[in-house]
Amino acid sequence: MEKALTELKSGETGVILRLEGGEAFERKLAALNIRAGKTVKKVTAQPFSGPVVIEIDNTEVTLGRKMAERIFVAVPGERA
Repeated sequence: MEKALTELKSGETGVILRLEGGEAFERKLAALNIRAGKTVKKVTAQPFSGPVVIEIDNTEVTLGRKMAERIFVAVPGERA
């Protein structure tokens, strides 16, 4: 089942399927090692449209909520 990174629960893991944005958006995420095929874990999300903290390759990265909403993941074991 595909869902936005912001829809994951804290501690939940998913595999990045696609990034919904332009070339600059994808370049910025690639610089952070965030790209399709990578496994990502949502650590936490701050309330009131605050940032989302993820873990990728044993590194924690903080993303703005709007950016995280444009990263789509598949959660292992979930079906559509």
